[in-house]
Amino acid sequence: MKNISTKEITDFIYRSIVAHKDELSLAYENSKKEIGYFYVDNVLPNELAKLCFKVFPKKEDMRCLNSIREYKYVSAQMDKHNPLLEKIIYAFQEDKIVELIGRICGIDTLNADKSLYAGGLSLMAKKNFLNPHLDNSHDAERERWRVFNLLFYVTPNWELNDGGHLELWPNGPKNEPIIIESKFNRLVVMATHETSWHSVNKVESESGLRCCISNYYFSPYPLKETDKFHVTKYRGRPEEIFKNIILDADAQLRMILRKIFKKGIRKNPHIYKDKEIS
Repeated sequence: MKNISTKEITDFIYRSIVAHKDELSLAYENSKKEIGYFYVDNVLPNELAKLCFKVFPKKEDMRCLNSIREYKYVSAQMDKHNPLLEKIIYAFQEDKIVELIGRICGIDTLNADKSLYAGGLSLMAKKNFLNPHLDNSHDAERERWRVFNLLFYVTPNWELNDGGHLELWPNGPKNEPIIIESKFNRLVVMATHETSWHSVNKVESESGLRCCISNYYFSPYPLKETDKFHVTKYRGRPEEIFKNIILDADAQLRMILRKIFKKGIRKNPHIYKDKEIS
């Protein structure tokens, strides 16, 4: 498994998804009026998925994001980590996988992002969290719309009471979320648009690490005709009234700044700087 090729990994992913294509299409169709999503388990052979976890970088080798918005560890600089992880992440970007996801969701204009803008690796430990938010609507150059988020979880034996699970808020962050467990060897595909609020609840595990490999797919067109450009917007949870006020003001201020500086005041550091973009 250590010397496996990206093509072999791609074939594993393709076979796992295509075997459930009809039911995944139905799941997406039934949810797309709010936040379209589906998930599929056992995406890779268990031995390979366990190896991903084994070689996942340590917290010390990742960038820590710690604020009232979020607390987690991330990295997009894949050449600093075990080569297997780079093969996995780019297998999800192979044309046959992108086209398959597009067929499931009824979209034929999807393309992947070799720069891993806001994608890559994420790790969450005890007390880590991600508040309800909307992803930035565009890519780094504001040329393409961000339309799908792919999350592949690789922590073995991760249970519901461990926390660190994906939450979708189809009726907004003041209501109850849909919880999608961050189960081992599970791929979650979710739509990103102007109302696709999502979050990760607090990790409760005393010693476990929730590890995730993520990609974004982009398109020349938004998923909803009403979509407009927006920066990443955070909100408080229903019980976090004061925090919600602060985060709302923060989002409004950053939106004003982006109207003045269209590509931002500084370049987003979460990008694969050395990867050749084609």
